[in-house]
Amino acid sequence: MAVTRWDPFREVVSLQNRMNTLFRDLNANEGEDPVVAASFVPAVDIYEDAKKVVLKLEVPGIEQKDLDIRVENHTLTVKGERKFEAEEKEQNFHRIERRYGSFFRAFTLPSTVDTESVQANYTNGVLKLELAKKPEAQPKQIKINVGGNSANPAPVKTSNVEEPELAGVR
Repeated sequence: MAVTRWDPFREVVSLQNRMNTLFRDLNANEGEDPVVAASFVPAVDIYEDAKKVVLKLEVPGIEQKDLDIRVENHTLTVKGERKFEAEEKEQNFHRIERRYGSFFRAFTLPSTVDTESVQANYTNGVLKLELAKKPEAQPKQIKINVGGNSANPAPVKTSNVEEPELAGVR
């Protein structure tokens, strides 16, 4: 049988942590309607291809008029609110798991994005934002010259100062 050392303060610290969590949760919603206190943050997927950056936010149940999308100083902000329906408020709910209230998301955009060409579509509860990249940020095909007919002339020396020899290469 193994002998373990008894630490009387381990259980006290555990109890204190549980009590702190309990009071923190109670004070967070003090004086507020529980439905309003349970705000949410919509999930977002961000991806890009050669021509654009795309954001998809899950915002089901939010009307178009309750969404506000802005671009300022290379920051994209999306604000909105999912409202609790008043006619359902009078029902005797057993459980409310859907989140209601306001949300705010902000995304810093890369300098390659053209902030003047933003498109927003809202379909089946998904807000899709497409931000086109600037033309200079899009990939370019570079033509390779083959053979002795190169269009690039030999480098021209512009000074009379002799350049030092590096590792035997001149």
